[in-house]
Amino acid sequence: MRIDILTVLPEMLESPLGCSILKRAQTKGLAEFHVHNLRDYTTNKHRKVDDYPFGGEAGMVMQVEPVDRCIAALKAERHYDEVIFTSPDGEMLTQPMANTLSLLENVIILCGHYKGVDWRIREHLITKEISIGDYVLTGGEIPAIVIADAMVRLIPGVLGDEQSALSDSFQDNLLAPPVYTRPADYNGWKVPDILLSGHEAKIAEWRQEMALERTQRLRPDLLK
Repeated sequence: MRIDILTVLPEMLESPLGCSILKRAQTKGLAEFHVHNLRDYTTNKHRKVDDYPFGGEAGMVMQVEPVDRCIAALKAERHYDEVIFTSPDGEMLTQPMANTLSLLENVIILCGHYKGVDWRIREHLITKEISIGDYVLTGGEIPAIVIADAMVRLIPGVLGDEQSALSDSFQDNLLAPPVYTRPADYNGWKVPDILLSGHEAKIAEWRQEMALERTQRLRPDLLK
């Protein structure tokens, strides 16, 4: 999978793309990330990519030209399955959506910034808008990393144990059950006996019951 990220703050993406699972995916040749500074695609001599909005509203708006020039340059080299815009009013990112996105080959992610982007970008260049929550951030760089991580970790071979992703929260519309590790007794805080029994069927039944109980208590909306 190839992910091209368009941003005005490329330095904000360097650290998260260079460590942990995302770094492992690149080292294994299973994913590649390319960060593009939108200031390299503006014709403004001061490298500006924003301007005041028509109508006098407060804030600055990302201009259509540098975004269009960057996307056009990328599309001239290869086909892209999706051009994603990180937006607080986009479709909420979910695990099923991440599952679908993980099957794609080439993806562009545009990081919003300032007051927003010229609406023509959303009308003519974007194929999918994604939100990571009902709140506003300074820019779309953090959501872009969240989206990329959610996608890439599902690619076969990225995680050390591929079954691990299948048991994550939300994969079956349930929260994950509690997990424990050694020691079995710490300061009197004990691991449930069932997990020490070695009885795989009963352990699986316990995990399902705990997942359902936690979901009913914490996120009943997932069961509707």
